[in-house]
Amino acid sequence: MSQKVFAMNPRFSAEVAAEPGGGHLNSCFACGACSGACPVSMAIPAYDPRKIIHMIRMGMEERLLSSELLWHCSGCRSCVPVCPQNVGFADIMTVLRGLALKKGHVSLDQLVEKGKAAKVERDLCVSCLTCVRVCPWGVPKIDAGGAAHIDPAACRACGICAGECPAQAITLNQSEDERLLAACGAN
Repeated sequence: MSQKVFAMNPRFSAEVAAEPGGGHLNSCFACGACSGACPVSMAIPAYDPRKIIHMIRMGMEERLLSSELLWHCSGCRSCVPVCPQNVGFADIMTVLRGLALKKGHVSLDQLVEKGKAAKVERDLCVSCLTCVRVCPWGVPKIDAGGAAHIDPAACRACGICAGECPAQAITLNQSEDERLLAACGAN
């Protein structure tokens, strides 16, 4: 059995830090407080914010940007109040996700397929604006054709819009981390 060998990029850390929100990387001294407070890492041990910071600093660009780990962060920001440096780890994850999209490690269609973004069935949408009103992040918009549109890159996959849509025009696939969390609750 062979393992895939990933190239290292010594400039990756600087690239992440140069993006809006990525500057938090320079403040982090990897104490691990974020890992201890992260509800996702408690349920999915492979997801470890401190480990992700180390991977960035080591230049493990390809391995990290092609990893499912990027899509586990819920953006809850539980990491921020416990951080002695006030690092916004969720902002760093947003940068990594953006780089993964930009560099072709994942497509917008794959995000929808993986359950990391909601999708609107235009033929079912009645333009009632419910999704626009209930989304805490303001992601759904009504497009020029009068139907709701959800930008997969901005969607947090919380499922609120899908659950509240009276026309059932919005769908959200179950993600792998949801399956893992459900398995944790079954024990």
